[in-house]
Amino acid sequence: MTEVLHGDGVRFWPVTDVGRVRDHNEDAFLVDRKLSLFMVADGMGGHAAGEVASHLAVKTVRERLARDRDVLVAFEQGNVSRTEVLRLLESAVQQACAAVHQAGVQDEARRGMGTTLEVLLLVGSRGFIAHVGDSRIYLVRQGHVHQLTEDHSLVNELLRRGRLTREQIEKVQYKNAVTRAVGVYESVEVDTLDFDVLPGDRFLLCTDGLHGYLEEGDIPRLLESCPEEQVAQRLVDLANERGGKDNISVVYVRVPDAEAGYDKLTRELNLKLEVMHRMPLFRYLTFQELVRVLNIVGVRSYGVGEPVVREGEEGDELFIVLRGQVRVHSGDTILTRLAAGQHFGEMALVDKAPRSASVTADEPSQLLVIRRRDFFDVIRRDHTVAVKLLWSLCNVLTERLRTTSRDLERARERLSMSGDVTAELLGEIEELTDASAEPAVADARPTDPGSAGS
Repeated sequence: MTEVLHGDGVRFWPVTDVGRVRDHNEDAFLVDRKLSLFMVADGMGGHAAGEVASHLAVKTVRERLARDRDVLVAFEQGNVSRTEVLRLLESAVQQACAAVHQAGVQDEARRGMGTTLEVLLLVGSRGFIAHVGDSRIYLVRQGHVHQLTEDHSLVNELLRRGRLTREQIEKVQYKNAVTRAVGVYESVEVDTLDFDVLPGDRFLLCTDGLHGYLEEGDIPRLLESCPEEQVAQRLVDLANERGGKDNISVVYVRVPDAEAGYDKLTRELNLKLEVMHRMPLFRYLTFQELVRVLNIVGVRSYGVGEPVVREGEEGDELFIVLRGQVRVHSGDTILTRLAAGQHFGEMALVDKAPRSASVTADEPSQLLVIRRRDFFDVIRRDHTVAVKLLWSLCNVLTERLRTTSRDLERARERLSMSGDVTAELLGEIEELTDASAEPAVADARPTDPGSAGS
């Protein structure tokens, strides 16, 4: 095991071990100090083919990123978007996939070989991930452990579909089977993710030879109980103590703490995540999924009396109050006031109907903004997130419908309790409009709660 101190203060400790059962190591890891690039790969194919696949994959990705390093420099300087970096990362993995596949085609003994691949690239204060297979990347942030990748495995697919419970995993015949791998075919579907990197963040890249033995609480307990320079080796030892049936590879990465402690970026990001997590629309999202949604969220500031939306105008944005307070009003009539954590405009994510009310800042305010186009782009890209978001949106709109129905029922009750005067007044209105305006009168009458959704 070696410790490396990057020029920006990033420290990392890579370890790989053959385990207690296998006679050779098909895992590979690669660290490039200049690129702040970290990778682990778990090869498959037997007869040393897996070892060839894993080493060729990490080598190809590293060479591609080094060749196009100008894109990374341009991103750090603000001259290209994060999307360009993600495209470069995915292209590098696809190039590795083609290289491994071609090597298998050229050598009959290695045909069908493949590898998992985890790539973590740190550029400035931004992290980029590319993921294929069932190796993993964990983020440890402020005492909490978040799995940033989702296993491309038979077991995980069965769990997602409800065909398997966690208690039944040990009984699955092909529980180590992966559903995606680099090199088995000429191309592969690559999961990518980008996110803010905060001072003090720690990352753990590992193959299933480690995470297959991890129990809940193992990672935070180890981080608390042993020096950082021993964490990676201690994790490998733990996997061996619990069986060591596979090769074990770990790359442990530590981003330095902020010089002034809790910095502004950390406060801002935590506030955004906290406010969004409280919203019913995002209640079912995992940390990884919430980070993915956070990438489409903009922030706007408004001064006192400044309009946010105007009644009657078309809108395509959902707003979430991050700081301050706004009032919702129709003309001079104030309907309600909204403070931090509250939201408005979710119907704009569904259609282009005119705004039913105006919203104006009561005090200096910051609002998170999600556009309809970006919202549906996330839904198109990720089926699981789509199901969760659309289900939550249905729940939000259903609750709005129920609230409207209750309000209409109360209005009917108040009209009924007002007695003969109301009855006489309604009778006069009906007489005046009986002939020519019957449909309009019908629309003006109190709506039956059972038809409130029409």
